[in-house]
Amino acid sequence: MTAERADGGAAGEVRVEQRGLYYEELQTGVVYVHRPGRTVTDADNVLFSTLTMNPQSLHLDAHFSAATEFGRPLVNSLFTLSTLVGLSVGQLTQATTVANLGFGEAAFPHPVFCGDTLYAETRVLDKRLSRSRPDSGVVRFEHRAHNQDGVLVARVERSALMLRLPGGQR
Repeated sequence: MTAERADGGAAGEVRVEQRGLYYEELQTGVVYVHRPGRTVTDADNVLFSTLTMNPQSLHLDAHFSAATEFGRPLVNSLFTLSTLVGLSVGQLTQATTVANLGFGEAAFPHPVFCGDTLYAETRVLDKRLSRSRPDSGVVRFEHRAHNQDGVLVARVERSALMLRLPGGQR
């Protein structure tokens, strides 16, 4: 019988917890590619639009949307933005971000439709140590989403307050 630790692991077992990257681990100019992608469903679009009190006919009314230049409902651009940032969390900021500081310019150069799969990538634009928090640094990211055909559908700049490596491993 193997002794078990309080956290459920066996004594002597090596355990690795998934986390994002600390400030020092993020490299300016590097593009981090996030996988898997996320296929958008009609339920996603309707639920997000109604939860956020956005009754825009372009998102919710198939009959109305059929008469537009798009010919079908558009996915809510804020769902696209949220999914784009969300796709980056596991690789970049899970448990290593202190706070989201803000978004810069956001662009949606091509529509997203239900059935499209979103793929994300993030470039670290720049970073600096925090002036008020010695345990943190400010990182500016550029997040980009492409659909299954490689077409750019969203781009946004975001600033986040990121933890520095613990224990002085700087």
